[in-house]
Amino acid sequence: MGSLVPLPAPPDDACLGFVNTRYWRGSAAPTESLATPQAVLDWAAAAPVLPGLTERDATAWHGGLIALREVLFRLFAAAAAATPPAQGDVAAFNAALAEAPARRRLSGSGDAYGVEPATGSLAALLAPVLWSAADLLAGRRRASLRQCANPECGWLFLDDSKSGNRRWCMMSACGNRAKARRHYLKRKAEK
Repeated sequence: MGSLVPLPAPPDDACLGFVNTRYWRGSAAPTESLATPQAVLDWAAAAPVLPGLTERDATAWHGGLIALREVLFRLFAAAAAATPPAQGDVAAFNAALAEAPARRRLSGSGDAYGVEPATGSLAALLAPVLWSAADLLAGRRRASLRQCANPECGWLFLDDSKSGNRRWCMMSACGNRAKARRHYLKRKAEK
């Protein structure tokens, strides 16, 4: 076990980064970042939450990875809307979480600590995402979970604004689009 590289503890929103790999969900053609096993490998190389992903694993688990991501999306969207989640989604998440290894082994290097990654199943590989999702859904940060108010976007985020009433995933994207649309409609109404 000493040869494994410690995996840093997942950030609070590691699970949201995974869920948001599909975006513009409300548009006619949503964007899928994980459309192929190679795309999964490319994303995993940049995401610190999927260490040890192999090409074989990405191919074998591609469909399951997408299905689990969609379960998480529906759970988070329900939490953001303060509505009860579908029991089937809760059951699917709990099944994956039960299969994921527990955070039993802490390893350290100098002044840094991490949890050693596991492999062998999709749930083991996605364990940091599943841990992050469980912590978010059961923790105090759940109250700051939001879904972008742009119906075409659907991006999920944590609202860390001082007022706690952020509506847009990013002001530079969806927020500006909404402002421009309101301005256009106002001008059109004035004519």
